[in-house]
Amino acid sequence: MLKLGEKGAIIQRDDKTYAIAPHIPCGIVTPELLRKLADVAEKYNAQAMKITGATRIAMVGIKEEDIDSVWEDLGLKPGAAVGLCVRSIRTCPGTTFCKIGQQDSLGMGMKLDERYHGMELPGKLKIAVSGCNINCAESWVRDIGLFGKPRGWTLVAGGNVGSKPRIAQELCADLSDDQALKSIETVITFYSANGKKGERIGKMIDRLGLDALKAALS
Repeated sequence: MLKLGEKGAIIQRDDKTYAIAPHIPCGIVTPELLRKLADVAEKYNAQAMKITGATRIAMVGIKEEDIDSVWEDLGLKPGAAVGLCVRSIRTCPGTTFCKIGQQDSLGMGMKLDERYHGMELPGKLKIAVSGCNINCAESWVRDIGLFGKPRGWTLVAGGNVGSKPRIAQELCADLSDDQALKSIETVITFYSANGKKGERIGKMIDRLGLDALKAALS
């Protein structure tokens, strides 16, 4: 039997009810999905629905005995919100919708989500993809960040917005889509092999040096 955490259920302040948040890749929804979420929330008397910082839609105030039924009715998988793994990929609209976008952040984000969402790693890992250097997806404060420029993607690593926030450091620039995907794969492989349990990428960089990570990319 799965534990509540494995079902994506997080205990709330009342110590009685739970919040669940389905996985919504890059925060893109359809009218049909929104209707389904609303119908299920109403059916199980959810206390609230909350758009999270990771662009999921959390259903708050679910009774423990209803959790399995809620997931069955939704027909969706939980978003990776806890544990030492890759969390939901955050993106801006990019060239799909935004008139100032330089690169296709949504397309890139969807590819990264398909490859890495929920992957177990030494520590939690957050990825953001911004379509231009305005960085609406806040790529500079993620473990791995991409942002677009006219000549391609810039890759940064080591940022976070935790209790001790830090800005990421640039690894390489002017990457094509394929080069960006390959570089991120290299960074994640290096982190998987060299990160200590519970250690974010930034802390690993502090310990091993940025040059060690850059050398893996060369």
